This record gives sequence, structure tokens and C-alpha cells, in this order.
Amino acid sequence: MPLLFLLLCACSAPQAAPAPSSSPVPIVLRAAQMLDVRAGKLVAHPQIVVSGQKIESVGRAGDPVPAGAQIVDLGERTLVPGLMDMHTHLTGSLEGDWVNASVHESAADTALHGAHNARVTLLAGFTTVRDVGSSDWVDVALMKAVERGEIDGPWIFPAGHAIGITGGHADETGFAPGILERDPEHGIADGPEECVKAVRAQIKYGAKVIKCIATAGVLSFEASVGAQQLSDAELKAIVDEAARHGIKVCAHAHGRDGILAAVKAGVASIEHGSILDDTVIDEMLARGTFLVPTYYLQERLDLARLPELVRHKAQTIFALKDESMHKAISRGVKIAYGTDAAVYPHGENAHEFACLVRLGMTPAAAIRSATLAAAELLGVEDRGEIAPGKLADLIAIPGDPLADVRRLESVEWVMHGGRIIR
Repeated sequence: MPLLFLLLCACSAPQAAPAPSSSPVPIVLRAAQMLDVRAGKLVAHPQIVVSGQKIESVGRAGDPVPAGAQIVDLGERTLVPGLMDMHTHLTGSLEGDWVNASVHESAADTALHGAHNARVTLLAGFTTVRDVGSSDWVDVALMKAVERGEIDGPWIFPAGHAIGITGGHADETGFAPGILERDPEHGIADGPEECVKAVRAQIKYGAKVIKCIATAGVLSFEASVGAQQLSDAELKAIVDEAARHGIKVCAHAHGRDGILAAVKAGVASIEHGSILDDTVIDEMLARGTFLVPTYYLQERLDLARLPELVRHKAQTIFALKDESMHKAISRGVKIAYGTDAAVYPHGENAHEFACLVRLGMTPAAAIRSATLAAAELLGVEDRGEIAPGKLADLIAIPGDPLADVRRLESVEWVMHGGRIIR
């Protein structure tokens, strides 16, 4: 059965976007206040005019409105720019027999999961995500389906297959020989030449970011949790090849040596970054490398449900992460918001904000990590704040997120690309 048909069946008819008209009806948004993320302050009684997918103007209630405009008054709510999550896995979850899912589920199953999780993520207020590792380029298919208006979901920057070594965190280990053997096209690469081939394959099939596996990980079955996996030469080959195509690289990395090697190779961001010392942080500051912390998962993850080896690795690395996060935040490392949603249920993405504040960020800085900083990491200028010319990606929440950042966990209204979704 064609994958496109299955994706369409994943969503009910009301979710499909209407074809854009040549003269879209302007929408005028009003609310008690809006968040100016750049200034870190609330603006009372805003009036925002939306035309098509973009914000046309930002003013105050009482300003003239376009003729024939639709007025949407959100009452006592606060308008916030659409949030961005730089580390998701829309097609994944730890539900059921997740360890063996890859041998008894097809790409069609994966696509259906992804379509559902994309909508859940959007309804939670996240209007843009990086999807940093899928199978069979399903994340690319989801990106295209969202852009065509066939499903409701955030704008997606897909990575395709994560690139890692044979037997490493990106590989399917623990099965008998011959089962799920992968090649560079599917992300498993050994040596610089194969790494270049893997990068080219992901880009060929639609990846907008490259993910590499610099160190061992938690939810896989190699013995170590932080040992360097891709070599220095392999990391450099990946970054250099991606750069030739104008594409950034993010690196899954827990251990100190692998993090340092990835930073020196020129990756744009370190994902997780569990063990950071001053030498690593010095390099990150010098190069402008982002950290994507993915912290909330260690509070939410039910360790008792994990296989014994995986549980031991989780306990080992989680015990080391707080010190690294405090140090990175206090020294001014660039932080971009990321959650690893899939490790815990999709839709809980906003719970990461309270963790960042507890680790030392102000509420305003935490919110900027999911707006302006995330846009900088993506290399885009068309989103991240409520301003003329930006994408009309907006959410509305009760109360003041600068006083209580957990208000962002209660999204009550969502606009995505000028369409009211919730």
C-alpha cells in the first residue's frame, strides 16, 4: 500500500489545509498581552495582523484593521511565538516492545506513528522541530506532508538516518547476524569515505540536517554509555561534506572525549552533552557551538521498564549531568531547546522549560532557547518571535510565562502558518 495513502489515512479530513486563495482573508489577533522574547518582557493589549502564512503587522488594540478581516480575541491569554524543539523523534516511542519494534514494524507503521505524534506535538505549542533520526526517511515524508497541508504537524527539519559506526548507538545491535544489517545509505558507516557516502545519501533523500553519533548512548546495547565512537577523522569528514551542501551537523554525545572531538570537528550542536569540563566548554564558546541539553527525560523516564544494561547506563550518565548543565549555563554556552521526545510521551515537550530554569536559566532565557536561539541554530530568520514578516506561528497560554515558565505546559490556542489549529 503506498506510503502517501497511509499518511493521508492517519489524519481525519478536517485536518487537511484548504488550498491557499490568491487573496487570503486577514486575521486580526488580540489578547491581554504578548511576549516580546527579544526584550524579555510582556506587551499589553497587542493587535497582530496575519495575512496568509506571515505576520503582516504588530501593533496595539485600537489600531485600524484591514477591511473584511476576521477578528480573533483571545481574551486574558498571553500570545507567545510558536515554540521550537531541536531534538525530537516523531516516529518513535518507548511504548510496548520498543526493543524489537524495528523487526516487526514496517515503514508504514512508522509513518502512521509519526503523523499522530506530529499532531500531538503541534497541539502542545511546538510549531517547528528538528527530527534527529528516523528510519527509511519517514521524517522527510512527514516534512513534505506538513508542507502540503495533508497532515497537521510542526514544520520539520529532518535528519534521515543518524550516522554512526557498525555496532554503535545508531546501529541495530543484539540481533542475529544478517538481521537489520545496515549500509552507509542507512547511516552505518566505517571510515571517512563511508561517512561521506552516508552524508550524501541522507541529503539526496531530503535531510535538512545531519545527525552523527559521536559517542555511545543510553537506549542501545553497546556496553559503554559515553565512549567515543566516530573517530576524529570520521567526524571531520561528516562535517566537511555536510558543509559543502550548506547543511549543519548535530552530534549525539555523552562522554567528554567524544564531545570535544565533535566540537573540534565543527558540529553546530552537541545533543545531550552529559559530561562537560572547562576545556570542552572553552572550545564550545570559542566556536559558538550550541548545547541541546534534553534534560527532562531523566526525570520522566521510568527506569524500571528498561532492560538491565540500558537501565545501568541511564543511571550512570544521569548522575553526572547536573554539574555539566550548571557549568555550561553559568559560563554562557549557547543553549537551544531540545527534549528527545519519544523517550517520554510526545506532547510533554514543554516540561523541559522548568528544568532549564532550575538549572540556572531565567525564564526569559529558557524561552529564548526555544525561539530565537533555536532559529539561530537552524539558520533561519523567518520565525522565533512575533514580528512583521515572520511566519504566523503563534500560541496562546494562560498567565505570565516570565513569572511561571510552567504556564507553557498549558497551551490553549495554536496558529501554524496562519492556520488556526487549536
